[in-house]
Amino acid sequence: MVNRTRRVKPHPWHDSYTIRARREGYPARSVYKLEEIQRAFCILKKSGSVLDLGCFPGSWLLYASRIVGGRGSVLGVDITPISIQLPPNVRFLQHDVLAWNASFLEVAGGPFDTVLSDMAPSSTGSKFVDAQRSLELSESALALAASVLKTKGAFVCKVFHGSGFKGFSDQVKTIFERVAHVKPKSSRKASKEIFVVGLGKRGVPKKGEREQTS
Repeated sequence: MVNRTRRVKPHPWHDSYTIRARREGYPARSVYKLEEIQRAFCILKKSGSVLDLGCFPGSWLLYASRIVGGRGSVLGVDITPISIQLPPNVRFLQHDVLAWNASFLEVAGGPFDTVLSDMAPSSTGSKFVDAQRSLELSESALALAASVLKTKGAFVCKVFHGSGFKGFSDQVKTIFERVAHVKPKSSRKASKEIFVVGLGKRGVPKKGEREQTS
């Protein structure tokens, strides 16, 4: 007798990281990218304050909340509502990060010890267009981080590698003492994403300091 049972092919996006995320209670595998960055740079601190931009579906929120603990706080911002149950030290604000302004800053509060951005544009199928849209989101995240981060604070931002990548990295270098580029092992091989990590946000120069050091 011939066994005619069809073998079901595994879903291409269902890998070990996806399975692990489900087992550990995270809504997406992206949490392990942040985990790798945290292990390398310790950008999240116990009792720290965190701003997570483009936080949907919430994996980074949950991970950050566990690192900062009950005395810390995490604010997630996204244009898409969050459906998961959030811990007591996490709050969510539905907002378009490209349209942040003084009113947004007032509601968001701060300053923050860490600003995270895992934002990505909707894919158009054009690598050039997607890279340009990613760059626009990243530049908005960087401008916001420059406004709300504490001195010595940290910044993590996802960028699609393209013609504007070096220019963006150079902008980050003007604001942070140290800058690193990271492609986490948990990123998909086909992905063009790079995470730019800024460490040690520079303080605002005192009056006359620019003239003395220029």
